[in-house]
Amino acid sequence: MKKGRTRPNSLLSRRSKTPLRAGLTPEALADSIIHNLHIAQGRIAKTATRNDWYMAVALTVRDRIMERWMRTIELYMGSRQKSVSYLSAEFLIGPQLESNLYNLGIYDEMVAAVESLGQEFDFVLDQEREPGLGNGGLGRLAACYIESMASLRYLGVGYGIRYEFGIFRQMMNDGWQVETPDKWLRLGNPWEITRPEISFTVPFGGHTEHTTDRRGDFTVVWHPEYSVRGVACDIPVPGYRVNTVNLLRLWKAEAAESFDLQAFNEGNYYGAVENKVASENITKVLYPNDQITAGKLLRLQQQYFFVSCSLQDLFRVHFTRGCKIEEFHRLNAIQLNDTHPSIAVAELMRLLVDVNRVDWDTAWEITRNTFAYTNHTLLPEALEKWPLPLFARLLPRHLEIIFEINRRFLERVRVQTAADGPALERLSIIDESGERSVRMANLACVGSHAVNGVAKLHTELLKTEVLGDFYRLSPEKFVNVTNGVTQRRWILQSNPKLAALISSRIGDRWVTDMEGGLPALEPFADDAQFRKEWRQIKFENKVKLALLVLQRCAVDVNADSLFDVQVKRIHEYKRQHLNLLHVIRLYNKLKQNPAASVVPRTVLVAGKAAPGYAMAKLIIKLINTVADCINSDRDTGHLLTMAFIPDFNVKIAQIIYPGADLSEQISTAGKEASGTGNMKFAMNGALTIGTLDGANIEIREAVGPENFFLFGLTADEVVRTRKNGYDPMEYVRQNDELRQIIEQLRDGYFCNGDKDLFKPIVDNITGPDPYMIMADFDSYVKCQEAVEDAYRDEEEWTKRAILNVARMAPFSSDRSVREYAKKIWQIEPVRI
Repeated sequence: MKKGRTRPNSLLSRRSKTPLRAGLTPEALADSIIHNLHIAQGRIAKTATRNDWYMAVALTVRDRIMERWMRTIELYMGSRQKSVSYLSAEFLIGPQLESNLYNLGIYDEMVAAVESLGQEFDFVLDQEREPGLGNGGLGRLAACYIESMASLRYLGVGYGIRYEFGIFRQMMNDGWQVETPDKWLRLGNPWEITRPEISFTVPFGGHTEHTTDRRGDFTVVWHPEYSVRGVACDIPVPGYRVNTVNLLRLWKAEAAESFDLQAFNEGNYYGAVENKVASENITKVLYPNDQITAGKLLRLQQQYFFVSCSLQDLFRVHFTRGCKIEEFHRLNAIQLNDTHPSIAVAELMRLLVDVNRVDWDTAWEITRNTFAYTNHTLLPEALEKWPLPLFARLLPRHLEIIFEINRRFLERVRVQTAADGPALERLSIIDESGERSVRMANLACVGSHAVNGVAKLHTELLKTEVLGDFYRLSPEKFVNVTNGVTQRRWILQSNPKLAALISSRIGDRWVTDMEGGLPALEPFADDAQFRKEWRQIKFENKVKLALLVLQRCAVDVNADSLFDVQVKRIHEYKRQHLNLLHVIRLYNKLKQNPAASVVPRTVLVAGKAAPGYAMAKLIIKLINTVADCINSDRDTGHLLTMAFIPDFNVKIAQIIYPGADLSEQISTAGKEASGTGNMKFAMNGALTIGTLDGANIEIREAVGPENFFLFGLTADEVVRTRKNGYDPMEYVRQNDELRQIIEQLRDGYFCNGDKDLFKPIVDNITGPDPYMIMADFDSYVKCQEAVEDAYRDEEEWTKRAILNVARMAPFSSDRSVREYAKKIWQIEPVRI
């Protein structure tokens, strides 16, 4: 180098002296984008693809997260702070770029930086593929909670599975759901940091040997048939405008030995990679079809795989911090998000007793004080049970441990209570009726110090029905923590114009403190100018949603119509078919009198059916068939339109929720644990039509009965109606409109006279009708008429919508996480 010249510091921004990976000005961000485009992507601007630009922008944002993340880790590793590990089979985190920009407080700066480089920021956002790590409410709830934990400065880790193909992409073929692979990782994931040095061996199958160790103590040695290697893949989760960055650690399955060279040299090319294929299958797909034995086996493999990796990782960190094993429960709180990770109870006992040589009683004390269990379902079929032969084949040592846990537990119950034989049978972890099986919910209850439901009604039903015997045995264990969703994703990010309008009147405290900030909005419901601005934003959101429907469904909808929306997993208890019966009634009404005075209505439905759930898939086909008939009929014009939006995900949800006028929350009372879609709709100003089910009850109490359209039987009335000899056809005979609809479906009116196509649905709702469709139909219709009457008065409707939003503060995930921290985890925020 010539004398007098200095080497340029490549780590400094060209236009500022700020470190290249830390600057937050538009100029510094633009420099960093170009740097990442050159260095990370190996592209120049002229040849860069849209994905190259997205990757460069995302890596620039990740750079700004890293310093905060390292500070969080340093504080945790150098302290004795207690942390939370949230074990969940799903984390439906959604697109990360926009969310991280909001949380870092550099959204506007990044828009300016990208546009200064000649790129359209919206095109960059659209390039991001949504992580296929969840299906519905369970996974989205987990994502909201880990974001709220970071925003509230609680130290925590989310543990789950890195699904290569997620659940599936939902395509439509002649109205039928078709599942195709969701190749969300095809172009890479800039948020992920793979850590091959953090990997653990997970054993499966084989047999156990009962023996003695060198000291003569009894011990059990598990001789597995095969093992799989779990590799950590990390995604940082920054809190909103704070320095706390928590961790989402997902496990990827690999073969312990991925290539058999000897087999390859012998010409057995498939055999050479057979172990690799079999091992990697474990993390290929979320919720493999478990209608077949191979699917059941794979699902249990998935659950044990990620639980074992997570617990081994927790021990690694615990010992790295210099902590003793006897302190494990004092420094670690583990939340089991539903029954999927409940095998963790047996695995923690195995790691303590077999691996770390802790005596049984001490190990059980540590285990019970470490775990807490969240139940998310009232449906018996969703409380997982595994056939004993299958369980023994895959996890022989864990079955022995479960037998011993069960023996000691039942013996204690016999000694301490007057429980009779039937009660003991219900409490037992082993179901002895019919094919013997392991009850995973019972294992979670026995092995946890706290059990919580996710809405007040749900928790009461757990206490009295689903887990009643456990409640009577240990009432102090049971608490309620009603679900919540993060307002930062579901208002600030999804509905930025509404967020700006709210903040223009009451400030932005609500973004971090809903309960302290949002109620101040309520007086503006009486402000005519505010209502006008509110309606304009709603209309613009509806235009955006109408464009989505046109693009996805080729259906042209009227943005001035009432947008009546039901989006959720397709399941009979969620009653998408009840909604459809009402749509057919409206269609019949218009056919009989095309000049009838009706409120124009657009009915939108979205959601995925499990691949093996035939009835749910048939419901989707029926929705599409009826929609095709309505949309092609000139008599309905723009007075009634219907569309099924395929491949519902977080990105689509962020368009749907802000554009909805009416939120359909119409599950059979006593079947929905909580629901979170109801909260997202209400936070965006949609009014709810619903039953007294799940969190609907608490939402109705919060927003006011006058701002909620209530219909249907209560949970108690459902039970009573069943006991009194429920006859669905009696309701059909008494209702001419309902009778006409049933006859149309039976006669194949909507499917060219094919009487067999929808016969299973008709037979189900007029025969056993397990979800009380016929019983609730008339009440639902009358409630929908009340909706129409209310919608005709736009000022009153807008006022109700504003009050809905102003009174939704209790349904923030921040409130939920604070309750978990206080009631269950016993942790405090840590300022970084």
